[in-house]
Amino acid sequence: MSEPLNPDQLRTALENAIKGKSANKAPFSIGWASGKLSRDHLARWAENHYHYVGPFADYLACIYARMPDTYVEAKDFLLQNMYEEEIGGDRHTDLLIRFAEACGTTRERVENPDNMTATTRGLQSWCYSVAMREDPIVAVAGLVVGLESQVPSIYRKQTPTLREKYGFSDEEVEFFDLHIVSDEIHGERGYQIVLEHARTVELQQRCLKICEIGAQMRLLYTTALYYDYVAKDIPLSEIEKIGTSVPKDERDLVQA
Repeated sequence: MSEPLNPDQLRTALENAIKGKSANKAPFSIGWASGKLSRDHLARWAENHYHYVGPFADYLACIYARMPDTYVEAKDFLLQNMYEEEIGGDRHTDLLIRFAEACGTTRERVENPDNMTATTRGLQSWCYSVAMREDPIVAVAGLVVGLESQVPSIYRKQTPTLREKYGFSDEEVEFFDLHIVSDEIHGERGYQIVLEHARTVELQQRCLKICEIGAQMRLLYTTALYYDYVAKDIPLSEIEKIGTSVPKDERDLVQA
């Protein structure tokens, strides 16, 4: 790339950096969306997910502190995102713990870092590292575009199953309903920040690379949950059979 991409080209390149690496492809996600997982498996997901998303406001705070003061809209977005995570209504982690308890685990187990896997710990550490060390615009690309923008497509596949096959109540799955809406907005704002401020070839390349890595990190984290908690109960061949048996339009959503 010898010349900077225009905003339309950069948007397409960012989307392509994520494409094919969505956590929807992970066997844990496929098993969840098809209703094959047990409530115990979902409890283990919640115990891990808490330690990935629980510090999300902390990640954003690190980016906010280093964002140039002249990038007013970017700073406002980060501050609003932190507010929504922590005090804008129900704290998001409390909604996650409510779901976890409905799966049969406890607040104490969820909050205990000893109950997360090494892969989850790696994802959390990567998020902290990006937030504290990367250029703020690159950090937004990695954490908001590469990670957060994926959430609506993932939860749209999983949330109906929680109601229809597992029998969770609306209150118990509020965490997912909320993030389908909020993270679609956050993801789009993240895209706009990157499109506006990544104007050089070098910065655009860094944003594209970290978007790709972010998507890979979430896919790796979600895949590890299958091997750590589900593989002993459901063979991979059975999960793979589910992935190839869904209609093509739905398969495209899984592979997005």
